[in-house]
Amino acid sequence: MEVKVWGYSSNEDSDDNDNDQVFLQNASDDENLHFTSSSLPKLQFRNVKSKGRWNEEMGMAEVIEKSGKMWVSTGIVRSGKIYTSIEETLYLMEVGALHLVDDENRSIYLIEMYDKVAGGKSGCCWELFEAYRHLKSLGYIIGRHGVAWSLKSVRGSQKQVALQVTEESTRLVDMGSKLDLSISKLFGDLKINDLKPDFDVYLPDSRFRKSSPGDPNFLLYLSRGHLPSRDEIEALERQCAGIPLKICLVTEGRVSFFSFDKVELPVLP
Repeated sequence: MEVKVWGYSSNEDSDDNDNDQVFLQNASDDENLHFTSSSLPKLQFRNVKSKGRWNEEMGMAEVIEKSGKMWVSTGIVRSGKIYTSIEETLYLMEVGALHLVDDENRSIYLIEMYDKVAGGKSGCCWELFEAYRHLKSLGYIIGRHGVAWSLKSVRGSQKQVALQVTEESTRLVDMGSKLDLSISKLFGDLKINDLKPDFDVYLPDSRFRKSSPGDPNFLLYLSRGHLPSRDEIEALERQCAGIPLKICLVTEGRVSFFSFDKVELPVLP
């Protein structure tokens, strides 16, 4: 099995020095251990931000005020509303694109969301967020694996694979009327250490639509502390249905990506 390094480094220096930088100066020593494994993000000060309300039970934010074109490829759609996962929420806060509040309309600050991610909340961990941040900053379109962008995309895929509406497909479409149940179950069932792909990743594309996203360009699996064994890689590949798989490893803030090709060794006489 041959290893190919696909890309690396979430802490490379950026050529863009036009934006002001904000640093977390009041974090405790314990918090610094969580948040200094990679370079601190640049926060972009915007006159107009989107606004989201964090739902602790769902582990997601409901977007209540939209601004900008980023929502074409960010967040999932249910019953006409957009919901962002914890990694999407934190990334948007880091780049100054989202103001987050709680149920009492109190502002939620970056340090609070950092604590949630570092604590492994809502199916995410710090390494998974670093992988998401790195790819997102490069322009890739990223979604949680196994979570439909919208119910329209679910309906579209059902029409392509079946001529008859089965009881299971009807149940999936009807999930739109059971919003809290559907989203909470989707994200509540996610476990950080499951041996399955973590993200669906699409190349930057201005024509991307949540209602018809198509197949991702590759699936991403975050390796927890070490590269997976051959048996684990083969188990992951069986879940990919022919879509390329890339393995991500985050070590001390450095994000590396690997792909594996099968190599047939010559038979010795």
